[in-house]
Order: sequence, then C-alpha cells, then structure tokens
Amino acid sequence: MKVTVIGGGSTYTPELIDGFIRSAEKLDLTEVVLLDTDPERLKVVGEFSQRMTAHARAPFTVALSQDRPSALKGSDFVLTQIRVGGQKGRHKDIKLGHAHGLIGQETTGVGGFAKALRTIPVMQEITKDIKDYCPDAWVVNFTNPSGLITESLHWMGLSRVVGLCNIPIGAVMDLALYLQCDPDRITIDYVGLNHLSWIRKVFLDGEDVTERIISDLAEQKGPANIPELEYDPAFVRALGFIPSPYLRYFYATSDMLGKQWAKPKSRAQEVMEIENELLAMYKDESVVTKPEALSKRGGAFYSKIAIDLVTSLMGLNDQTHIVNVLAGDCVDGIGAGQVVEISAHISKDKIVPLKVEPPEPKILGLMQAVKAYETLAVEAGILRSYDAALMALSIHPLCGPEKAKLVLDDLLKINKLEFR
Repeated sequence: MKVTVIGGGSTYTPELIDGFIRSAEKLDLTEVVLLDTDPERLKVVGEFSQRMTAHARAPFTVALSQDRPSALKGSDFVLTQIRVGGQKGRHKDIKLGHAHGLIGQETTGVGGFAKALRTIPVMQEITKDIKDYCPDAWVVNFTNPSGLITESLHWMGLSRVVGLCNIPIGAVMDLALYLQCDPDRITIDYVGLNHLSWIRKVFLDGEDVTERIISDLAEQKGPANIPELEYDPAFVRALGFIPSPYLRYFYATSDMLGKQWAKPKSRAQEVMEIENELLAMYKDESVVTKPEALSKRGGAFYSKIAIDLVTSLMGLNDQTHIVNVLAGDCVDGIGAGQVVEISAHISKDKIVPLKVEPPEPKILGLMQAVKAYETLAVEAGILRSYDAALMALSIHPLCGPEKAKLVLDDLLKINKLEFR
C-alpha cells in the first residue's frame, strides 16, 4: 500500500509516521510519500521521519517529494494536511478578526473563513491531480476548517473523501479519564458540524450516565476540558448536552474575545515557537523517536484516528467512526449534499453515515446558520464569488451584515485574493 501525505512538512507528520510504524504490517504498507512545497521543512521533517522508520526497522520506505504528480501516482490513500499561508497567515487571520472587534480564530468565524478562501484554490489544483494520477484513492482530509474543506472536495467532484478531526476522539478520551474506565466502554450520541458539535448522550457499558456528567459540568467538576470556560450553571443544565470546546466562541463570545485580547501572544505566535522547538529536535540526528514535546503542538490522537479509519476502509476492521461526511438523509434540517460531523459505519471502501435523532431546537438553529455559512463559503471559494463571500460573512453568527463588507474587503486585500 502506498500513502501520500500532502503537507508532509508539517510538524504533525512524525505523529503520523509513529502510527504507521506501529500498524505497518497490518496495513501491508510499503511506501509513504511526504509531499510539501517548502523544501526546508520537507527536508527536516522528512529526514527525521526516515530516521524513525530506520530505527524501528519498519517495513516501509519514506520518500520526500515536491512533485505532486509523481507523489500521487498509484497512491491508495491521500492524506491532506496543508496550511496555505503557514502560521504567519494564521496570525493575520486572528488579527483580522480583532481589528474589527470580532473573534480571531483559526477555524471559527472570520479567521476560518480567510483560511478557507486561501485553501480552496489550492485544493482545486490538488483535486485535479488526484483525479489524474490516483482516481481510486481515498482522500482523508485533516486540513482545517475540516468540514468546510471536505465539503469543497465533494463540490470538486471527489466521492472517495472523508474529513477527520481529533475533537470527537479527544472528548471520548477525556470522558474515559473522568469516568475512570477504558474508552472502549463508552459510546456517545454525537451530532453537529466540525468544531460545532454536541454530545447529547454518554453511555458507559450501555448505561446512560449523561445526567451525572451534566450535573458535574454545571459545578465545574466534570471532564477536564469540557467545557474550557466557566459557563453559567443554569445554562449548562438547560443545554443538557456536552458542548465541544469551540462552542465557547458562540456561547461566550464576549468573554472569549476578552481572553484573546488579554493574551500577549496569539495562538499562531505560540505555535510558531513550539514548531521552532520541534524542528530543532527533528534536526538532531540523535533523535530517532517521536519527541514528547510534540504533544504541545495539539492534535492529540491524530495518528490513531487516521490509521483506524484507513484500517476500516481497507476492510481489516469494520468500525463506527465519527467523521465529516455528506449528511444524506441522516440529519433532519441539513441538506443531503452538506457535510456534517456524525457517526458512520466504515468497512471496505464504504462509508455509511448513521441516522441521528433529529437535532433539538436549542441546537438546530445554530447548526443551520453555520452550515449555511459553510456552504456559501465553499461556493465563494470555488467560484471566486464576491457576493457569495459577502453573504457567507453576513449570516455567520460571529460576524453579521454590519461588518461583513469591511471584513471581506480587508480579507481579500491582506490575502491578495481576487473575487468578482
């Protein structure tokens, strides 16, 4: 099996290589190609990845490439993890929001929109080459904003595509710590969009323990990072669901904006420092295993969810995974051609989303508003449509019509994008 990683110069890549090392024989993996446009990053991360595989005596090779056609040719799986504009672009996205008195964040609000508009044109080029050089490959998208980008890939004509995020598995792992049990004993009723999701029910060995968890969350005694902000206890009880950490930006907008303003450095600047530390470690030829410092970068369980998914798609272990997938008729109130983040049964070359109970009014309105924004953002990115972009920002709960045009004009100028 051949796997191509687009964005192979990412500091996340050694996490993925570590997972491949542990699962190589089961997967019959023979080659991993790391593809990147940054030659320096590719060399540092790639050579470290090669040392990792050599040290582990892994049965697959790691090749480095800047030529997309040759890297893609014959691939069985293509993993996309690109960041167009890099961390410097992310920092600009954060500051764009703040300049207009809005949340500045990588995937949510105006920052996520800016990232999407930079990314979609590059994904169009990548999609064309996938169709030409490995049309039967499965595309596993990690590129943020994951749900929106995954939806754009469907618009571009890819059918064997699925989006992944570590938020669902991170929530299960956090619940397992809180309940002091093995994660396999937990099942959850999960519904929403990427970075806009809710756990409606938690079952431990089939027993519903949701009420206990909600009660503890209201008293700030629940799972460590769910939620990461002190919501009013009355709100937590009324919601009755476990909100994803990203819902802080919607449920506590003013508080989150204040916290962002108070920080001396943006998250992008913090990540740049972490990446410099990691790259220095990767350059050290004595380092041959994944460093502990990689955990500071975020993306916990990244390799686990990727390899579990690949294993299922190869027919080696049918499982249910929470993924970003077309809704079909599985989520009432969401269009069939729109991407949602829900459970799906995954088996050999097949992803079947599972019907969920209709979203309750207390969450459906927000889901529909953000989903409409995402679909308009996809249209704007693919067609380079100013009108679609303007309406996307106008209906986004974290922007709105009063600021949409000013934000959009600044965004296009900063990113040197031409829309008509």
